[in-house]
Amino acid sequence: MIGYLSGRVMEVNPDSILLFTGADGDRAGGVGYEVLTHLRLLTSVECGDVVGLWIHTHVREDAFQLFGFETSHEKNFFLNLLKVNGVGPRLAINVLSGGTLHQISQLIESEDVKGLSRIPKLGKKTAEQMILTLKGKLVSQDKMQESFAGGAKRDIRSALVNLGFKVNDVDRVVDKLPASVELEEGIKISLSQLATV
Repeated sequence: MIGYLSGRVMEVNPDSILLFTGADGDRAGGVGYEVLTHLRLLTSVECGDVVGLWIHTHVREDAFQLFGFETSHEKNFFLNLLKVNGVGPRLAINVLSGGTLHQISQLIESEDVKGLSRIPKLGKKTAEQMILTLKGKLVSQDKMQESFAGGAKRDIRSALVNLGFKVNDVDRVVDKLPASVELEEGIKISLSQLATV
């Protein structure tokens, strides 16, 4: 199972990116993975960008698909959506295209069936099922992730700025780190991405 991929974006498609994981300039020694993802990520990356994505590997008899997320929290949100009766991976990724995690959580918590139904391809019955399955479960996860991530990310920012990197570059990279990141791992990932800036 593939859990995380980092590499250079070779192609941006309407519902996926092609991520090359080999060394720069060595196309023979690398692999290009097609990673399905949500609209917010698709509109924020360009060909040539170096990205790291948390991956959900979905295997069926007729398909082997990779779904990519900027943070582990986003991936967990996606996995929670898969617990809803009638929601498969394609619909779950589509739901994530409908707003930020906070916005979607708020719609679920406030039982806003109409608001959820505005997300393309999400019908009223599925929206009701989402509320029934997930209400009360997402907010506590949000709070736990935020409080845990706050301290580590603050320390990572501080360490990188002290190493001489520009604050704007540091903020851009650190904001994309997974919510559950630990100090050492976060500095390592950030350094590899800042090296390409």
